[in-house]
Amino acid sequence: MSSSTVVRQPCPPGACNCERDHLLAQPAPDLRILGLTRQAEKVMLEHLENIQSLDDLQRMQRRMYEQLGIRVQVEPGFNEVRTMRGIEIRVADQPGLCRKTRQSIPAAIRRALEKRPEIAYKLLDSHDLLRDT
Repeated sequence: MSSSTVVRQPCPPGACNCERDHLLAQPAPDLRILGLTRQAEKVMLEHLENIQSLDDLQRMQRRMYEQLGIRVQVEPGFNEVRTMRGIEIRVADQPGLCRKTRQSIPAAIRRALEKRPEIAYKLLDSHDLLRDT
């Protein structure tokens, strides 16, 4: 890793389960996630909160994976979806990903879906909302 690369500061001991030390101890670690500084995280969460369409959400999911290695799945829940809470948003476990960030990403996406319910309707429709009719 070059010295010009900005790396996120470690979490206080005992405050997080991000396994940063385990990541750094690996022989060929994927250090992309450590480039997510607190400022970059704020920008990413702001972008997630202000998505305008399902395409924007999917584009953000791709960018988060390509740039940081973060895998986010957004899909209708197993049971009936009556509210935005019925939409499942999962962030895959990843060494180096802070616990707070892992919780902030779904919260930002939920806020976006609540602001723009048409995105949730498109998401439901893309997963064959009317399959049982």
